[in-house]
Amino acid sequence: MSTSVLQHPLLLAVAVSLCVYSAVCLPGDLIIQHSQSYDGGLCLNLVEPWGYNCVEHTTETNDGFLLGLQHVSSGIVNSGVEKALPVLLLHGLFMGGDAWFMDSPNQSLGFILADHGFDVWVGNVRGTKWSHGHSSLSDGDKEFWDWSWQEMALYDLEAMLSYINSKTDSKVFVVGHSQGTIMSLAAFTQPDIVNMVEAAALLSPISYLDHITSKFVLNLVNLHLDETLSLLGIHQLNLKSNILTNILEMACDGGRADCSDMLAAITGENCCFNSSRVDFYLEYEPHPSSLKNLKHLFQMIRKGTFAKYDYGTLKNVLQYGQTKPPAFDLSLIPESLPIWMAYGGNDALGDVVDVQHTLKELRSKPQVLFLEDYGHVDFLLSTRAYEDLYDNMIRFFRSCGNGISSSS
Repeated sequence: MSTSVLQHPLLLAVAVSLCVYSAVCLPGDLIIQHSQSYDGGLCLNLVEPWGYNCVEHTTETNDGFLLGLQHVSSGIVNSGVEKALPVLLLHGLFMGGDAWFMDSPNQSLGFILADHGFDVWVGNVRGTKWSHGHSSLSDGDKEFWDWSWQEMALYDLEAMLSYINSKTDSKVFVVGHSQGTIMSLAAFTQPDIVNMVEAAALLSPISYLDHITSKFVLNLVNLHLDETLSLLGIHQLNLKSNILTNILEMACDGGRADCSDMLAAITGENCCFNSSRVDFYLEYEPHPSSLKNLKHLFQMIRKGTFAKYDYGTLKNVLQYGQTKPPAFDLSLIPESLPIWMAYGGNDALGDVVDVQHTLKELRSKPQVLFLEDYGHVDFLLSTRAYEDLYDNMIRFFRSCGNGISSSS
């Protein structure tokens, strides 16, 4: 396929459409290739083999999605804490709760928190492999994928926190990475949600995306990939499907983005990521998401806003009662909510300028840790993460909570 065809989104749509409806492509090019099925769930596959107690839970959102939660009990190092406040881990885009257990216990945050006496709960948003579908919809239904991070913030996070609160009778520490921080910051503007939160730690915090430096992502935005896929009738984003793999490869053509290292092309240079583990990571990642979620993120990049999904003028009036989508006002996050943030100088998605924008809009003064050489993925998978940031975060949580022994 000619590179020149890819310069215009409508031409790209036509080209892919021709590919689909002719003999140019194999019949299976639009078939979603689901990743390997793991019987027994996240607990059995990634947590219990290391000797940790782990129990699978399910909670239902107000709009009917069945979310998987894993409860990891106090670990094997410091398990004698009398009572620890619970902590909820929120993963990023195209990830699931497995992201917190990808390496050995001394490197993975889920294990580290358990070993330090925290009551660990692992969240999995709608559409990911460790969640359990919908009460009435199939994942083959268009309506099943009619959501973005907005629904994750207002429904998924609310359901997770309510469930954990019902089991522990405690407020909850929240840890988010990337999309997990978008969800958190939006949700914390809602009094009924933020009142269930004890404190929050945000890794690669994002509420604004208009200064991202990832040439690869900007290329996809400029190609209007979201609109092209919508024209093709695609609703689920599964990066392991043939068509999306091919389109991502096309976006690298012509020197518009250096994709020799795809991870760095998307997230920025990661200083401390163990590249020898990539094959193992790819056994579990990436997870599916929705096209609407991608469209919402692209809206943030194009418009420079932190707002609800933009349906267009007429539908906005029907949906919101106004022509433009309402903004999530960060000044509504209570000043009393303790917040800790860690961000990196090489993060091509959570850019320093955008993080500073977020900080200026908050009424509180979060504790901030800046790691100049960290990229977006380092905050999850750095071999130095404990020394560089997790120890600092744990001390922050202990300073906020009244149920965790300082000696643990």
